[in-house]
Amino acid sequence: MISTDWPASREQIATVARQIRPYVRRTPVLEVAGADVAVAVNSIIFKLELMQHAGSFKARGAFTNMLTRDVPQAGVVAASGGNHGVAVAYAARTLGWPATIFVPSVASRTKLARIEGYGATLKIAGDRYADALAASEEWALRSGALPIHAYDAKETITGQATLGMELQEQCADLDTLLVAVGGGGLISGIACWYGGAIRVVGVEPEAAPTMTRALEAGRPVDSPAGGIAADSLAPKRVGELVFPIVQRFVDRVLLVSDEQIVAAQQRLWDSLRIVTEPGGAAAFSALLSGRYECTARERVGVVLCGGNTEAVRFTP
Repeated sequence: MISTDWPASREQIATVARQIRPYVRRTPVLEVAGADVAVAVNSIIFKLELMQHAGSFKARGAFTNMLTRDVPQAGVVAASGGNHGVAVAYAARTLGWPATIFVPSVASRTKLARIEGYGATLKIAGDRYADALAASEEWALRSGALPIHAYDAKETITGQATLGMELQEQCADLDTLLVAVGGGGLISGIACWYGGAIRVVGVEPEAAPTMTRALEAGRPVDSPAGGIAADSLAPKRVGELVFPIVQRFVDRVLLVSDEQIVAAQQRLWDSLRIVTEPGGAAAFSALLSGRYECTARERVGVVLCGGNTEAVRFTP
């Protein structure tokens, strides 16, 4: 069980990391010369979390929920733009629980296929994540299934925080870390771990400025939820648990255009043969486009957080 103390301490995060260790991958880091990807910095450290089970960092939070909470016979239910649903379906299959996943119509075919491929019951509900969330909450009341929130739950945030712990073990001398922002579960978890020790910078699409609007308002507020990364970085609003952590520990949040995200996807493929989904490339797009201006000697890390995309097809 996750402690009622909040935000999570390093001790809590380390405990969770040990609990989920048998079920998640220790994803690699790749350090490349900035010139290799046309960025004016000596080197960039990429955290390749797109190589995680189920294709994204979400597996960490999914397993944390199921291993630290009591799961009823009815199993689990989740709402997701795609990646959280894939991760919950994967974790549920691994641990032997039934899972029902609600997704909006904007979810990609790749993610829908992966959810069903892991044996979960898939339900389409509305056009946006908020619609799927409402439907999942109704299902939880009717079925008795355990709801697993994509970002605004202590277990989810603490699970995602293990990525920060792991990255610090792999690269202890980072100055700055760029992290994509959707609902805020990943960046708040990472920020919990680092606690201000490094500069954590959020990156979100201009078409889904959820955290930017919240920071401007001083509280979570509704915002637009569109753009190329709508299936992973476009909730209606950021989480209530997430927001104060970001206020306290995140240096700033930058906005990037859809065109800049696509350019980052293309550069990662052309230069490194890394395939990311749009949300997975968002953090790097801030560096590539110059939205984040770094110094030549700055030790910059970038989390490539997801790879569930239809961008590459293998045919004979």
